[in-house]
Amino acid sequence: MSQSACPDVRAARLQADAYAERFSDAVPPLTPAQAVIEAERCLYCHDAPCQQACPTGIDVPSFIRRISDGNLRGAAQAILEANPLGGMCARVCPTEELCEAVCVRQTQQGKAIEIGRLQRHAVDAVMAEGVRPVFTRAAPTGRRVAVVGAGPAGLACAHTLARLGHDVVIHDANAKPGGLNEYGLATYKTADDFAQREVDWLLSVGGITIEQGYLLSEPDQLASLRAQHDAVFVAVGLGGTRRLGLAGEDSLAGVMDAVGFIAGLRQAESPAAVAVGRRVVVIGGGMTAVDAAVQARLLGAEVVTMVYRRGPQDMSASDVEQQWAKTQGVTIRHGLTPQALLGEAGHVSGVRFVGTDQPERTETFEADMVLKAIGQVFVSQPWAEAGLALAEGRLRVDEQCRTSLPGVWAGGDCRAGGRDLTVEAVEDGKQAAWSIHAFLESES
Repeated sequence: MSQSACPDVRAARLQADAYAERFSDAVPPLTPAQAVIEAERCLYCHDAPCQQACPTGIDVPSFIRRISDGNLRGAAQAILEANPLGGMCARVCPTEELCEAVCVRQTQQGKAIEIGRLQRHAVDAVMAEGVRPVFTRAAPTGRRVAVVGAGPAGLACAHTLARLGHDVVIHDANAKPGGLNEYGLATYKTADDFAQREVDWLLSVGGITIEQGYLLSEPDQLASLRAQHDAVFVAVGLGGTRRLGLAGEDSLAGVMDAVGFIAGLRQAESPAAVAVGRRVVVIGGGMTAVDAAVQARLLGAEVVTMVYRRGPQDMSASDVEQQWAKTQGVTIRHGLTPQALLGEAGHVSGVRFVGTDQPERTETFEADMVLKAIGQVFVSQPWAEAGLALAEGRLRVDEQCRTSLPGVWAGGDCRAGGRDLTVEAVEDGKQAAWSIHAFLESES
């Protein structure tokens, strides 16, 4: 490699005042006037296709009508009744591929109602009131449920069960609750510590206790939870990441998982404290790859190249996400598979790629930081050892999120058959809670 490829990874690449602007909301909230104008575009359709397209079944016309009437608390209640994490989903849900894609205004005029931004407008108004609950808790039932994992599925399940009067203990391995909402999303999507403010609101319903630093790694731990609780909900997400399988992956400095890079940025005291390379290569084509690539640029990386092995139509990142990356200065290359990590003096200096369908084609990109975003995987131990059946490498569940073990439910990214969307994880948690509630009622 040339002398220009010498490692250049450091923090504070920008002027101090640049970080606040760069890591503020990527999509600014609607003003009250803008929200009313947008709400009044809605046709309030009967059998609305937007509601049918929402994995949590939010009554979209109802909440939008309430916004147009100035009833923001009522609008938020309609949203949160169906989706207790409606604030975060409004920020990160690919609405352009779900509710907004089937909006009648989209099919008629080519411009959908901005459902996601309206949803955020209503929920944020309630969050601004502090922890004043929208819902009241039912009389205590005396039943205790263990939830393993404080991500979207676990939080949704816990909140729904608590509303029904059950006591819930959430066991989570991390220092903060929230799962990927706290550790795995771009800072510009969850500005102003929204993930923790949403958790505070969820806990305000009462009846929920969170035990941090709890890592379930032995089958006996699950057996103990089953013995000490009336039901168990497993929502541990995907604990592992896929590997490139290339020499130097573990030994070369500057090579890391994109998930770890994003988590480090989210937990840093300031973005200025996070080191980034001058030349960054991101391998992958999903939303994690986009989040990592864009944030590398925002931190001051001069050249960020996102490389995906197939075409743009095959990328799991939405068209909107892909365009967002490009507008932030990220170059996206397609049809290339990583062949070798190149290094100098123990530090990565580049990546050599070959054409996915043209092995004779090779391209090399200089890099002093390589971020791997090629997917996360479910860690089957100790769940398989504890007797939980697997399917497609994840936990097998039925339509009510029941596992193969009596009294144990599972949902979110760890269950087979999902699309790894926050909104789907929330729906899993909600449906599992209702199934658990029915089970507990039958045992009374």
